[in-house]
Amino acid sequence: MKTKPVKLFVDAHSFDAGFQGTQTFIRELYTQLLTYPGLDIYWGVQHTERLMELFPTVKQANILPYKKHRINMLRFIFDIPAYIKQYRFDFAHFQYLTPLPQRGCRYIVTTHDVLFNDFPTAFSSAYRVSRNILFARSIKGAAVKTTVSNYSKERIAHHYNIPQRQIKVIPNGVSKPVFSKTRARQLIKAKFGIENFVLFVSRVEPRKNHALLLNQYLKLQLYKNNIPLVFIGQQSIAVEALNRAIQNLSAEQASNFYWFRQVEQADLQAFYAACRLFVYPSAAEGFGIPPLEAAVCQVPVLCSSATAMGDFDFFAPYTFHPDNEADFEAKLKAVISNPPTESFLENISQVVLNRYQWQQSASLFNNLLADSLKSEATIPRLCGYGSPHLQLNTK
Repeated sequence: MKTKPVKLFVDAHSFDAGFQGTQTFIRELYTQLLTYPGLDIYWGVQHTERLMELFPTVKQANILPYKKHRINMLRFIFDIPAYIKQYRFDFAHFQYLTPLPQRGCRYIVTTHDVLFNDFPTAFSSAYRVSRNILFARSIKGAAVKTTVSNYSKERIAHHYNIPQRQIKVIPNGVSKPVFSKTRARQLIKAKFGIENFVLFVSRVEPRKNHALLLNQYLKLQLYKNNIPLVFIGQQSIAVEALNRAIQNLSAEQASNFYWFRQVEQADLQAFYAACRLFVYPSAAEGFGIPPLEAAVCQVPVLCSSATAMGDFDFFAPYTFHPDNEADFEAKLKAVISNPPTESFLENISQVVLNRYQWQQSASLFNNLLADSLKSEATIPRLCGYGSPHLQLNTK
């Protein structure tokens, strides 16, 4: 009997917002999964043109537009349940949050982190309470429970009393650089007028430590050596210390400081490859993609060793704990004055490319779907379309 393709719905709402790690996860994971013949993938999104730019091979019929609600969460009440009933999806993939269960559709939940539990002072009490209720309900009720790192797996299991064996790690990956360093530097200088710069890519929240980096940059007076500082990322939570530091910049300091809330994907790739140094001072991450994306471009990376970033041991000795400001200052000064060798950078790039591959993550994800179908093959379904002969074609 010829097997039917598995119908998979993806909540791609993150593409309607500013840059965030979930965008990279969905974009790169599904770039690989779109090549799997056993998957028929549909997308829920408000700004359909944005999704078509990212996935030009996706058929228009497979893009399901969300209505423009005043409250984005209403898509879980109206749009998504209606699409699941209409298209009779076998699986629906969500980041963090799900709608109420729909008959015959297995939910896949990727909970990237629960950092608000381990770092409560970085989040409001309303945020923590609401997320704990919604995140716990969503992942506990999911047929397939996933996260992106062993660190997040352990913390999710701890906070929500879920056996670790039920949570599967689908790690983020990285792609080979698009631009050579020489070409990237030419492009960034021509388009933005910036060169020889220190770069930090992340949305702005207190835990990301933008203020720490800016203050150390000023303390070392790197601007006097014509070394600009570049931030790329939207401000999702106001950071008083950062805003105050920016307001107090002198004219000379301000002329060497750049904050781009958002850039095109091609420009972001060029920024990575063009920087003199990439710094990632975050105090808490469920994974931490940006330092890896910089590393594959063979540029120096100075990276926090906190939380999930403790797995990035290959960056040593260019690591620090963000609570130790003296160590951070010393290492920032050292890596600027005495950068690592090209052979060191080439080795790190290769290690990262070998360890974090989107192809491998897509294969793991596809296997989880197949395992879920097999485990339910002998269990009567509430709806007839979840039939036992529905299987995945693996690559």
